[in-house]
Amino acid sequence: MSASNVSVIFDAPGPKGRVVSRVIGIGGILLCILLGALALYLLRNQILNWDYWARFFEPRSWTRFILPGLWSTLKAAGVAVVLSIIFGLVFGVLRLSHLKVLSIPAGIVVEFFRAVPVLMMMLLGYYFLLYNPGIVAPNQMAFVGVVVGLTFYNGSVIAELVRSGVHSLPKGQREAGAAIGLTRNQTLFSVLLPQAVTAMLPSLLSQLVVVLKDTALGYIITYPDLLRSVQNLFPSGGVMVALLFAAGVYIILNYGLTLFASWVERRLRVRRAGKSVGVGAVPVRGIANTNIRPDA
Repeated sequence: MSASNVSVIFDAPGPKGRVVSRVIGIGGILLCILLGALALYLLRNQILNWDYWARFFEPRSWTRFILPGLWSTLKAAGVAVVLSIIFGLVFGVLRLSHLKVLSIPAGIVVEFFRAVPVLMMMLLGYYFLLYNPGIVAPNQMAFVGVVVGLTFYNGSVIAELVRSGVHSLPKGQREAGAAIGLTRNQTLFSVLLPQAVTAMLPSLLSQLVVVLKDTALGYIITYPDLLRSVQNLFPSGGVMVALLFAAGVYIILNYGLTLFASWVERRLRVRRAGKSVGVGAVPVRGIANTNIRPDA
């Protein structure tokens, strides 16, 4: 957004306003530095202990703890993402149905799972399998519990994205579909959904970050994710070092997903802009190359 547009929306700060903004900004930075220094001082015996950090340079630590935990995190996140997209598309379409017998139950399901915390759904899935043995193998109960919790919550969020994306389209899209003889379902699947999915794709990709972060909640149900595996590397101390290392890995992974989502958003924006320019630049055959004399 250009500076002229910003000045239209917001009043430009005066000299006193700029001084106050600088003071608040500098004060916030100094406060963060002070709190960081205080935390470093209080935890100096843990964070500044080289014996703890040296464990990350041992090959055994990576082969037995870090890499298996990272694989467990990515595996649970990947399966949950696929199932969440399927769940979200199905229930999003059901909520858009003009049949009340389909839209009302779908709306209840979506709103219920959006309201229940992810950890509670993981616990429900885990204990359901624990008290009903034989459904899955005992060593897969924690994995299924994590995937169930992530799927139901994030699938409900995606379903709401689908519904809101379709409703955000101009009404002329529906009218155009009806004008050419399409039924409601044909208009939904052929006209509305493709546009809605394209528009909400950046939001869908951003939801991947939420899925990846929430896999850490599997720690509560003994799922051997990255957080639990790194903590198992320090059985007798060094908890803060383990947490800092795991936080750094999560930051790198989530930052990579954020960059990917931003790249996709830019590509879609350029593609839509290119199509708009292309449509506007099409010459009308028989008119553009016709010389009309004033005295004709």
